[in-house]
Amino acid sequence: MGKAERIIDGVWLVGGPNISMSEDATAFVIDFSGELIMIDSGAGRSARTLVRNIEGAGLDPKKISTLILTHCHIDHIGAAPWFRENFGCKLAAHDKDADAIEEGDPIMTAANWYETHFPPTPVDIRFKADHEILQFGSEELHLIHTPGHTPGSMSVYLDRGGKRVLFGQDIHGPFLPSFKSDVSRWRTSMEKLLALEADILCEGHFGIFQTKEQVRKYIQRYMREYA
Repeated sequence: MGKAERIIDGVWLVGGPNISMSEDATAFVIDFSGELIMIDSGAGRSARTLVRNIEGAGLDPKKISTLILTHCHIDHIGAAPWFRENFGCKLAAHDKDADAIEEGDPIMTAANWYETHFPPTPVDIRFKADHEILQFGSEELHLIHTPGHTPGSMSVYLDRGGKRVLFGQDIHGPFLPSFKSDVSRWRTSMEKLLALEADILCEGHFGIFQTKEQVRKYIQRYMREYA
């Protein structure tokens, strides 16, 4: 296990392979002048490690107001019930994946893949639009509906310090009938992400990609693979 990694000012990688546990998708915290927004929460067993990493970055996990779940798979949502119970943060997800979270659907959450159980968990905020904006003072956090991997997959981006940071998460798939995947809709979603011309891509399993060119190449690689 490692420790939190700073991506840019106030944006931290706090979970994922080599940071918390190998089964975790990447998890991030954004500091908006003391109010924290968390993006994804790992597969569940590393909740306390995530907290230690957040604290190690000089942040107070009690200041997490919202935990955004980019989609309903357990490697992204596993610790969400624990964070909600222990810190009182609101859980937010797209409407099209929220039912699977609230029902603890073992197939749609992929809990059966991990031979574990995800408890039915309330979703406090359901995003329904293709593009939603959360305002934090003069800054905006953008949530883009990017279906394909799952019906309710979302991507998140933030402009800070002259850089556009994109939390693209599971750009690489996989695409399975059991996840209600749709490769055609995914391609359209990837075109949306390319149009953002992000400077930094925070991907769900394969790390951080810097420079516009590297972000573009990473996305296009998978578009070619699933052409």
